[in-house]
Amino acid sequence: MSTLNQLTISGLSNLLLRREVSAREAMVSCLERVQQIDDKVHAFLSIDNEDALAQADVADQAIANGGMAELPLLGVPIAIKDVLAVRNQPLGCASNILAGYRSPFDATVIEKIKAAGAVVFGRLNMDEFAMGSSTENSAFVTTRNPWDLSRVPGGSSGGSAAAVAADECFASLGSDTGGSIRQPAALCGCVGLKPTYGRVSRYGLVAFASSLDQIGPFTKDIQDSALLLNAISGLDPRDSTSVPEPVPDYTKALDGNIKGLKLGLPKEYMIDGLDPEVKTAVQNAVAQLEKLGAEVVEISLPHTDYAAATYYIIAPAEASANLARFDGIRYGTRVDGSDPAELYSRTRGNGFGPEVKRRIILGTYVLSSGYYDAFYLRAQKVRTLIREDFLKAFQTVDAIVTPTTPTAAFKVGEKSADPLHMYLSDIFTISCNLAGICGVSLPCGFTKNPQLPIGLQLLGKPFGEETILKLAHAYEQVSPWRHQKPPLR
Repeated sequence: MSTLNQLTISGLSNLLLRREVSAREAMVSCLERVQQIDDKVHAFLSIDNEDALAQADVADQAIANGGMAELPLLGVPIAIKDVLAVRNQPLGCASNILAGYRSPFDATVIEKIKAAGAVVFGRLNMDEFAMGSSTENSAFVTTRNPWDLSRVPGGSSGGSAAAVAADECFASLGSDTGGSIRQPAALCGCVGLKPTYGRVSRYGLVAFASSLDQIGPFTKDIQDSALLLNAISGLDPRDSTSVPEPVPDYTKALDGNIKGLKLGLPKEYMIDGLDPEVKTAVQNAVAQLEKLGAEVVEISLPHTDYAAATYYIIAPAEASANLARFDGIRYGTRVDGSDPAELYSRTRGNGFGPEVKRRIILGTYVLSSGYYDAFYLRAQKVRTLIREDFLKAFQTVDAIVTPTTPTAAFKVGEKSADPLHMYLSDIFTISCNLAGICGVSLPCGFTKNPQLPIGLQLLGKPFGEETILKLAHAYEQVSPWRHQKPPLR
C-alpha cells in the first residue's frame, strides 16, 4: 500500500479492476504521503481526510458492483487547485480576502470527474488569485519544488504540479491563464495540459482573466492526461464561452505513429536568454521526434516579441473587472468602516496581497479614460496579430515545438523583488493563451548540477489536442524522463 501513490491513473485502475487493491488503500497511500512530506513541500492548503476516505469507500462499493467499465476514473484520488469550486469545501484562491468561504456548488469540471468516479480531495496551494509564476504570492505559504526544496515549483498552479511530482496524488486540476499549468509542470517534471479555449467549461473557476483562463490536468504521463481530458471536456450551457465541438476519445490518438506529421520550430523562441542546458535538451527532443518520423521545419511567429507586453495589459485589465466583486459585502473577509467606501477600501487593502494589488492598479489604469485606446485597445489589436501568426503557421505545420520555460526552477526569493524579471518566466507560454490554442508540457531532460527537470512544449491548432497528445506520447515512450522521481523521501 505504501507505494500505491507512485502509480499512474492507468496503473491504479488496472489494479482496482483486478481487485488487487481498493480505492481506500489508494487514498490512504496518498494521505500517508502527504503526512510524510507536505510539511516540506507545502503543496496542500487543506485536506478533509474523512470526506476523502468516505468517497473512496463509495468507489469501492461501485467497483464491487462492476462499475469500472463505465467509470474511467473510479477510485482515483485527484487533488484540486484552490481556484476551483468544490461543494462544501474551502474556496480561497490562496487569499486572505476569501478567508472562511466555502463553495455551495461544484464547478463543472468537478461534476465531471466525480461522475467519472474520481475521489476529489484537498485544496492545493497557488499564487493568490492565480497571479504569479512561482507560488510565492500565496497568502499562506510558499510551495517548494520536490526536486530541490530551495527552489520554486513554478506558478500559479505550483501546488498542483508539486503534489503530482511528489506522488501526493495521482493527478490534479489547475488553471492556465498565461502558462500556469505548463510552466509549473515543466519546473516540477510532470505533464501539464492547457486545452483550447472553450474546450473545457470554466463554470466554477474563480476568474482571473476571462478571455485567457482555461482549466486543465496535471498528470504523471500523457496517457493519464488524455484520460482526464476525456472526462472534463465538452459543451456546458452554463459557460457562454464553451464550444459545441465534438469530444473525441483522446486515448485513441496515442498509437505511437507520428510519421508524416510536420513540426514547426519557431526561430523567435530560441532566444539569447535561453539557458544552454534547456536549449540542448529541447534540441535533443526535437531530434528524437525526427527519428520517430516527424518532419521539423523552421517557422516564424513574428509578433512573439510583443506577447508579454500584450498579456500584461489584457490580463490585468480583465482582473481589475473580475476582482471588483471582492468587496467585503457578499462573502469572505470584511473589515468594517464608517461608510461603504471605507469598508470597501479597508477590506480590499487588507485582503489582497501586493501582487494582486499591483495587477488591479495596472488593469484599472489601462482601462481608464484617456488610456483605454492607447493601451487596452492597442493590446487587443496586437493579440489578433499574434493569433493570426499561429493560424498562418498551422496552415503548413501540424504542431509547434518550443521550450516550455527559458530556465529550470529558480531559487525561492530569486525573482520576487523584480516583478518584470518574474513575468519573463512565462515568456514561452503566454502566446498560447492570447491565441486561444492548446498546449502541453512534458519532461525532456534534466539540468546537471543541480538535477532539475526541463520541459518540452508542444502547441496545437484550436481543438488540436489529439495531435499534440499523439506527438507527446510518442516521444514519452522512447524517453526515460517520466520514470525519474524526485529525491524527496
